[in-house]
Amino acid sequence: MNTSLRNTEIVEYCYEFEDRTCLKTTRSNSLRAALYAFGAVAVLVTMFGNMLVIISISHFKQLHTPTNYVVLSLAIADFLLGCMVMPYSLIRSIENCWYLGELFCKLQASFDFMLCAASIFHLCFISVDRYYAVCDPLKYKTRITLQIVLIMIIISWILSAFVGFGMIFLELNLIEIRDFYDDKIYCYGGCILVMGKLCSVIYSLVSFFFPGFIMLCIYTKIYLVATKQARAINDISRQIQTIKESKNVSSQTSERKAAKTLGIVMGVFLICWSPYFTCNFIDPFIDHSTPPIMFDLFFWFGYLNSAFNPVIYAFFYSWFRKALKIILTFKIFTTDSSRINLF
Repeated sequence: MNTSLRNTEIVEYCYEFEDRTCLKTTRSNSLRAALYAFGAVAVLVTMFGNMLVIISISHFKQLHTPTNYVVLSLAIADFLLGCMVMPYSLIRSIENCWYLGELFCKLQASFDFMLCAASIFHLCFISVDRYYAVCDPLKYKTRITLQIVLIMIIISWILSAFVGFGMIFLELNLIEIRDFYDDKIYCYGGCILVMGKLCSVIYSLVSFFFPGFIMLCIYTKIYLVATKQARAINDISRQIQTIKESKNVSSQTSERKAAKTLGIVMGVFLICWSPYFTCNFIDPFIDHSTPPIMFDLFFWFGYLNSAFNPVIYAFFYSWFRKALKIILTFKIFTTDSSRINLF
């Protein structure tokens, strides 16, 4: 009798007095506190780090370049993910309950899918920018103009908004599996998002695998060209005599370094999000049998990518470290601070 009572006591529901309510995840207080602490740190690092990138590129005139405008837009997407998606996902992941209503569940999911897609679309356009900067530098300024960059940014946001809000609010993810979802998955107090086979394949290809493949091809080409250029520069560097020639070599070296750094950003993104998109792609074909905890783990591994990007910039970009020092010491408020030389 006592054993039965103890077993009954550990069963908790999201809403005790509602029919077909979701089960609440049972975790010890210490584990719950540790998970909330980890999530809070991830959210703060994501928001604070990307805010510093946004302030740096927006404030310092020396950073107003086509590439950095796309990086700025990418940082905005990561910042919005940190403040509009991650906090609510944290509660849902730990408690397995959603207390904010069905409409807000759809909004949160839409922003989630949108901002993830926005990140990879931005990275795809950044790879195009770096391709012309390294592989065809003579045409770079005529091909990658401010107008072209603005078009890239607008396309990234419009496409990602269509992917996120279109799929969720039109319920395209449930077209094939409406009956299965209603009978086997839905429960009151949850915010559970599943996809049918066709939706999963299209979403994964459009939002991740296809642009990811394009980026890998472009950066492979950039790597081969940059390697060839480095060898050529090493051969002629001993013969360089004039300051003008020295500056040209320095400029080419800077472009290759920027391509390498942004290539690392792309690589980290692909590593962080590959587990989730692979799992999401496979799940409909195995009757949605993937454990929810695995989805949560892969989701958060993907979220951490938004916190990694500013760390990568700080590690590889001397201009970001200098801008960071100026911002944190409040020198940014001095007269003409926007014209400080960061290079």
